[in-house]
Amino acid sequence: MLITINGEKEEVKMKLNLTGLILSKGLRAENVVIEHNSRIVPKGQWQNTLLKENDFIEIVSFVGGG
Repeated sequence: MLITINGEKEEVKMKLNLTGLILSKGLRAENVVIEHNSRIVPKGQWQNTLLKENDFIEIVSFVGGG
C-alpha cells in the first residue's frame, strides 16, 4: 500500500497501525507526534488507527539540545 510520510511516498505493508509504523521506523513513541490526514492523533489512539492507501502522515520528532 502506498502512503505519504513527511512528504515522501512510501510502500508499507497492509494492516499497519500508527504504533507499528513508529516501531518500523525505529522511533520512540515518547519522542514523536503523528499527524494523520491533517489531524493530530493522540498516542492512546495510535493502536486503533489503521493506515489506508493514500494516507498522509507527518511525523514530528522532539530533539533536545543546549
